[in-house]
Amino acid sequence: VQLQASGGGLVQAGGSLRLSCAASGRAFSSYNMGWFRQAPGKEREFVATIARSGGRTYYADSVKGRFTISKDNAKNTVSLQMNSLKPEDTAVYYCAAGQAIWSMLTMVSGYSYWGQGTQVTVSS
Repeated sequence: VQLQASGGGLVQAGGSLRLSCAASGRAFSSYNMGWFRQAPGKEREFVATIARSGGRTYYADSVKGRFTISKDNAKNTVSLQMNSLKPEDTAVYYCAAGQAIWSMLTMVSGYSYWGQGTQVTVSS
């Protein structure tokens, strides 16, 4: 599976962005999908995950209620709608695909494939 993330940019605090991740390769519907982010000097951290069917989601506490992850198996895409953005959301955002059990999907090790990252910068 190859992943291509897009949609990042510069936005003011309180604004919105929508990230997209396009997947190529077969069996996209068999993968759980996740979004992670990494700020300068920090470790990559979990943001959100969605089950292979799209029927189950889970979010980091820091983004719960502001971000929404969605998956379209017909179009081989996963999206992250980000609302009410804060300066602390500034990071490079990565999409990832994996087939690990649900309890592992908040961890980097739960994913086998990663996109190249897209920069999100939120100004105060």
